[in-house]
Amino acid sequence: MQISESKIQTNTKELRDIHSTHPMLEHCELCPRKCGAERNTGKTGVCGVSSDIYVARAALHFWEEPCISGTKGSGTVFFSGCTLKCVFCQNYELSHGENGKRVSIGRLSEIFLELEEKGANNINLVTPDHYIPEIREAMISARDQGLKIPYVINCSGYETKELINMLDGLADIYLDDFKYMDSEKAEKYSGAGDYPERAKESLAEMVRQCPEPAFDDSGIMQKGVIVRHLLMPGMVKNGKAVVDYVYDTYGDNVYLSLMHQFTPFERLEKYPEINRKVTHREYERLINYAMEKGVTNAFIQDGSVAKESFIPDWNGEGV
Repeated sequence: MQISESKIQTNTKELRDIHSTHPMLEHCELCPRKCGAERNTGKTGVCGVSSDIYVARAALHFWEEPCISGTKGSGTVFFSGCTLKCVFCQNYELSHGENGKRVSIGRLSEIFLELEEKGANNINLVTPDHYIPEIREAMISARDQGLKIPYVINCSGYETKELINMLDGLADIYLDDFKYMDSEKAEKYSGAGDYPERAKESLAEMVRQCPEPAFDDSGIMQKGVIVRHLLMPGMVKNGKAVVDYVYDTYGDNVYLSLMHQFTPFERLEKYPEINRKVTHREYERLINYAMEKGVTNAFIQDGSVAKESFIPDWNGEGV
């Protein structure tokens, strides 16, 4: 997939300072798809981007879980491209690599420090998977320059454990999606029938690095793992299976975030079975199930969040 040049922008630095390469991207096998794209030469992988880093927005964000956003906001950095390409993605243009400004590793570390200066509770890296080797360098650089707030890795759940291991000692919090325990649904809606296995493996590595949650005096998470599950229409059984796996495996050491924000779009006409909002009854069934299991560390949502107005503008703010 080629990036749309009509939307991609380049900042004012010289191209030679912006262009990013890394040995791991010469024949890229970062994600479970292992497509082998020669991303350092400008070719795009399944993720939709080359080795150059594209960021669509870097700003304070107030719509994450309370222990992440708090009242000051989470310093979110939204990266372009994605290894999954879910048909229902809220951030469709972003995940398909159609929005973003090209930045250098040095500029990325500056963005982290600027967000801290604005009062951010943390640096929240949204869909960073396919840039991890480069982002890792920016994370280290910002720490060396005095960054003190936690790093949040806000990822899809579809990673290899080896990729997550690259963040050992750098990541403070994992805000991890766990979309499917049903491999057929994973294949149909995300083209990733191996999603359940990969999600289990990557989550195990996240918990190994951050085994117990920790919070500051204001209730803002400093260490830990939060697993998000977006309930989809007609998929309560899948949601219950995710709750079963996470809680039975990790208990209350891993927080659950059960989400009620599935938003239908026109493009879902090809998938009529999910081309609607989740009903209150469906969501209540999942919440009641989690409570009956004994889950106590969990976040829930009001149905009013299932609307397009909660999707940020990809206008390059803060980049």
